[in-house]
Amino acid sequence: MITVNEVSKSFGSTPVLQDLTFSIRPGLMTGFVGGNGAGKTTTMRILLGVLDADSGRIEVDGAPITRDYRAGIGYMPEERGLYPKMSVLDQLVYLGRLHHMRGADAKARALELLERLNLGDRAGSRLEELSLGNQQRAQIAAALVHDPVALVLDEPFSGLDPNAVETTLQVLRETADTGVPVLFSSHQLDLVERLCDELVILAGGRVRASGTRDELLAAHAEPEWELHADADTGWVRGLPGIEVLHFDGGRARFRADTPQAAQRVLADAAARGPVHRFGPVTRSLHEIFTEVTR
Repeated sequence: MITVNEVSKSFGSTPVLQDLTFSIRPGLMTGFVGGNGAGKTTTMRILLGVLDADSGRIEVDGAPITRDYRAGIGYMPEERGLYPKMSVLDQLVYLGRLHHMRGADAKARALELLERLNLGDRAGSRLEELSLGNQQRAQIAAALVHDPVALVLDEPFSGLDPNAVETTLQVLRETADTGVPVLFSSHQLDLVERLCDELVILAGGRVRASGTRDELLAAHAEPEWELHADADTGWVRGLPGIEVLHFDGGRARFRADTPQAAQRVLADAAARGPVHRFGPVTRSLHEIFTEVTR
C-alpha cells in the first residue's frame, strides 16, 4: 500500500499542497479528482520523486518509499512524452529495456499490450502518424510495458473515443486485479464514478473527501426522496415532518425528518391513485464533488 502522509508543498509563497494524507491500496483503482490547480499533478510528481515535498512523507507498506520502488512505477503524464519520430513498437521495447527487460521479453510484452489496446496494426507506425486518441493509448502501453509495481496515470482517458475508453478501462482493471495499486486523475467524473474502487477529492491542496463510492455517498447523503404519481403532488407540502424542495404536477422531491415520515407520503400518495416511482434520491459523484469543493 502506498501512503501519502501529511505532505505539503509550496512554490515560492504560494501553498499548493497542505497536509495531504491518503492511501492507494493494492489491487484497487483510486480516482484522484479535483479542479484545475487543486494539486493533483504536483502530488503525483512528489510520489514519483520528480519533486520534493516541503514536509511529510511517502510510504510503501509503512516504510519510506525507495528509489527502486519509484523506478518500478508506471507513469503516464498528462502531457504526452513519447518520441514522435520513433515507431510505437520500437519505443515500447526501448522503455522496457530501460527497466532491465530482455529485448525479446520487452517486444513480446509490447505486442501483447498493443493488441489488447487495439493498436496491433499500428505497431510499426511512427507516433506522429497516429491520431491523438491512438497516441494516448500508446502512452498507456508505455506505462504498462514493464509490468509496473504501481500505476500513476494523469488524465489517461483524455482524447479517447467511447470504444477506446472501454478497452482502456478493461486493461486497467485487469492490471489492478493482479494486486497493483492504481492512482489516476480525471475530469470525467462519470468515468471515475463507474471505474474507481476508492476516491480522493482534492480542493485547494487539501483532501476534502475520500473513501469508497458507497462511503462517500453515505457520508454526503441527503434525506431526500422522490415521488412520481398520477395525482397532483401539491398536497405533500402540508404534511408534518416534510419539506418540499420541488414539485411539478405528479412529481415531488422532498426532505423527510424520518424514514417513517417519508413512508407516510407513499401511503397517502397510493391512496390518491397510481404511484409510478418512490424512493430516496441517489446522489452522483458530480453532486458530491461540487458540494465539497465549493
